[in-house]
Amino acid sequence: MPPKAAKAKQSVAGMGDLSRRRATRIREGDDMTDMGDGTDADEWTQQRTLVKPEDQLDLTEAELKEEFTRILTANNPHAPQNIVRYSFKEKQYKQTSSVDQLAVHFALDGNMLHKDSDEARRQRDRMGIPEAATEDDVQQAAAQRAGAVSAASEQAVSEGGDAAQAAEGEGEDDHKTKDEGAEEAAPAGGDKKLTNQFNYSERASQTYNNPYRERGTATEPPPRVTFSSNVTQWEIYDAYQEDFEKQEKNKEKKVVPGRKEEEKTRKKLTITETQSDDISRVARAAKIVERMVNQNTYDDIAQDFKYFDDTSDEYREQEGTLLPLWKFSHEKAKKLAVTSLCWNPKYKDLFAASYGSYDFMKQGSGMILFSSLKNPSYPETVFETDSGVMCLDVHPEHPYQVAAGFYDGSVAVFNVVEKKDGPVHRCTAKNGKHTDPVWQVRWQKDDTDNNMNFYSISSDGRIVHWTIVKNEMVYQDVITLTLPEDPAEGPDGIKVPTVGCGTAFDFHKQKNYLFLVGTEEGKVHVCSKAYTSHFIDSIDAHNMAVYKVSWNHYHPKIYITCSADWNVKIWEMGGKVDKNADGSEVASRKPLFSFDLNNSVGDVAWAPYSSTVFAAVTADGKVYVYDLNVNKYEPLCEQMVAQKKKTKLTHIEFNPVYPILIVGDDRGNVTSLKLSPNLKKMPKEKKGAPPMDAAQRTQFEIAKLDKILSMVREPTEPSVTN
Repeated sequence: MPPKAAKAKQSVAGMGDLSRRRATRIREGDDMTDMGDGTDADEWTQQRTLVKPEDQLDLTEAELKEEFTRILTANNPHAPQNIVRYSFKEKQYKQTSSVDQLAVHFALDGNMLHKDSDEARRQRDRMGIPEAATEDDVQQAAAQRAGAVSAASEQAVSEGGDAAQAAEGEGEDDHKTKDEGAEEAAPAGGDKKLTNQFNYSERASQTYNNPYRERGTATEPPPRVTFSSNVTQWEIYDAYQEDFEKQEKNKEKKVVPGRKEEEKTRKKLTITETQSDDISRVARAAKIVERMVNQNTYDDIAQDFKYFDDTSDEYREQEGTLLPLWKFSHEKAKKLAVTSLCWNPKYKDLFAASYGSYDFMKQGSGMILFSSLKNPSYPETVFETDSGVMCLDVHPEHPYQVAAGFYDGSVAVFNVVEKKDGPVHRCTAKNGKHTDPVWQVRWQKDDTDNNMNFYSISSDGRIVHWTIVKNEMVYQDVITLTLPEDPAEGPDGIKVPTVGCGTAFDFHKQKNYLFLVGTEEGKVHVCSKAYTSHFIDSIDAHNMAVYKVSWNHYHPKIYITCSADWNVKIWEMGGKVDKNADGSEVASRKPLFSFDLNNSVGDVAWAPYSSTVFAAVTADGKVYVYDLNVNKYEPLCEQMVAQKKKTKLTHIEFNPVYPILIVGDDRGNVTSLKLSPNLKKMPKEKKGAPPMDAAQRTQFEIAKLDKILSMVREPTEPSVTN
């Protein structure tokens, strides 16, 4: 009988025994049922009764039919919502906003092994798989092992001899068939490469790192030749004769084949030689590199210039400070005094300084230096002069033209672009040279013929108008300063007219014909270009020499003066009017404001950003900054700037754009200072309003200054004196 038929016969016999046992249990009665034996077998045949719990709610039919819908979300209902952790950054407990909502329902760790690992090698040894086995060999070995295990179990379980032998024989036949198939497939697939080795190699780790290589460039040094010779008269004569012969040959126009090509090559060679020797090719690049090096050297000062503001000004309303920035000096100018300062009108980081001596007994050479904030270590341009330079001015439209006045009375014009060591134009005794030192020069607008012109003032009492026509300077005396006293008697009894000594002057900002003149006698004259014989007005402003007169940048009638008598005064032209005994009207001789600085005031300057701010320097090394809109009696800043004792500050100038000013002393140093926020207050603009243009800004500044001046314009009040 086949094995499958024998198994089916056994199962049918088993079912018959089960039914006979169940019938016997039913006939025996309820004894077994009461004891609980066999209850699980016929539990499905019994009828179940429903038992109502005691705590069950009694609901109506409507409540029972009511449906409750639920919304499935990705949030874990068992995840906590109020996790609190300590934040070390904020030093307090804070609730964690993100809670892990992940719930793991099933996790299974894999048991894959790397085929090259030691554990995989031991497993192959146990399974009998060779080293270079393919995937089919692994599957066949696993099948063989599983077949052996199943055959052993069948042999242990089976009790029928024939059936077990038949099953064993059938398993052996199948096993032999598989082994034969495996042996036949092994040599055929031995050379076949596996499609998926699964060796956990990442592509990122397979990139090839190129080795670092050093690249160096070696250049050959330029050839050098040491040449020495003695020059005599006959050698010079021979050289001239040789050169003369070459010129004669070049004049002969003989066309020789190949001559033009030789001349072209010769020209190219000469051009390359001149270019190689000319250092001007790298001058611009060298200047840029030098500025970069200086920017790294003075990086802390550059950061202060750009970003630093004194935050302590928030706690003091009527005080300010000056932060020292760069200090400009030159080795050859250490024994000279800074006699004038002027910012370039086009390049706002460039300024010019003149150097000379105010001491009559120590006169010598002078200098003009152009320095830039980008390179504080060395000046951009240097001009050395045979006489001390007492003043200078940069042309407002042509920033490369500089007018200068000297101690010997001459004036000159320098051109920064042209590479000349000296001036382009300079006057002499034949064409209008002053007989005393020139204390100030000022450029004016070009005349109708587009000729540049400027004015100069000197101690000889002359104010001269200079015009540059082609290659020469033409002069014209505008006015001669005279004193109202009687002429002095000369040695022979001749009456000599006394001449006033001019020290400073300034032209009106709107009216070009109007200008102020300060004298050594302490007077201030209001003059006009149209009148050369008399003054429009004359004021006894100071008791000593007037060092500076300057119009306000915004208000057309306000000007300021400073003097050696320690005072700084603010005046109004055509302001208050007094009446004489005969009823005639005369201008008032009282200043609007007067400030005593306790030392000789060398220079004063209006701020370009406000009509009420001005600064002054004194001979004791201090800088004073006033703002009439904040305090009309005391300075907002009184700061010592001179580093050494007995150093006199000579001149001061505001930068037209940046919130800095420069100060010069009598030791050849120029110091730049940054204004604190309280010293550079700008008008507050209304929110949402468009920014003010130039005209609106001017009207605002005039109104601000008029509001302050209205308090001191009353005739009953005396002038304000500090």
